[in-house]
Amino acid sequence: QVQLVESGGGLVQAGGSLRLSCVASRRTFSSHFMGWFRQAPGKEREFVATISGDGVYTYYSDSVRERFTISRDNDKNTMYLQMTNLEPEDTGVYYCAAHRAGHYYYTTSYDYWGQGTQVTVSS
Repeated sequence: QVQLVESGGGLVQAGGSLRLSCVASRRTFSSHFMGWFRQAPGKEREFVATISGDGVYTYYSDSVRERFTISRDNDKNTMYLQMTNLEPEDTGVYYCAAHRAGHYYYTTSYDYWGQGTQVTVSS
């Protein structure tokens, strides 16, 4: 069992920045691809970014590429999402997840999820 805890969300004006963190409870964290997803009110949960276990490979959704940066520190069992130039459309609950198998884009490819952290971007 892996427990994931997100933090760092909040209210920010458009154009601002936030950094989200996700702390994992197990050392085997470093062997997993990890991902960030988000869910806006009334919408399905959507892929934001993913990072390989060694941090070498990263993939982003088109809507956040060039604005968000995913990273990880395996010594601290922690993954980050640096978000810059935030837009109102980025508003939602952000979740971190540990990848199990399958394409990184799909929620069904992840088997452990955090409780989420709210990000609200005002215009």
